[in-house]
Amino acid sequence: MDIRRLADDISVSGQIGTDDLSVIAAQGFKVVINNRPDGEMIGQPTGASIEAAAQAAGLEYHAIAISGPIDQAAIDAFGTVLASAAGPVLAYCRSGMRSSSVWALSQAGPREPEDLIAAAAIAGYDLSGLRPVLEARRGS
Repeated sequence: MDIRRLADDISVSGQIGTDDLSVIAAQGFKVVINNRPDGEMIGQPTGASIEAAAQAAGLEYHAIAISGPIDQAAIDAFGTVLASAAGPVLAYCRSGMRSSSVWALSQAGPREPEDLIAAAAIAGYDLSGLRPVLEARRGS
């Protein structure tokens, strides 16, 4: 498990396993967001198994599956979970890129696009391709 911090309230990682949830809770996370649809890859844990392990570890769990382009519903749902979280959030997908992207899109109104791109870059994710979309969202 490779957890990478984007901001004080949000970190991302690639696929987690059910055994990782107790470690995630011990690291102080309060919420887990699953951005990966079930069945994306053979051998991937199901959302239901991650949810059960998250709840057993005392974590809040949300499934916001994203396959293909990130739509407005996913952006809104992610932003709502992040804004209402009672503590740090860990979002995961296959590699962390999708979760980083939906985070940046959900924050684009109040935050400068360059700040979002820089935060993701520090964590190892290149969101420079989202710059035009982030800038458009910032201006709207």
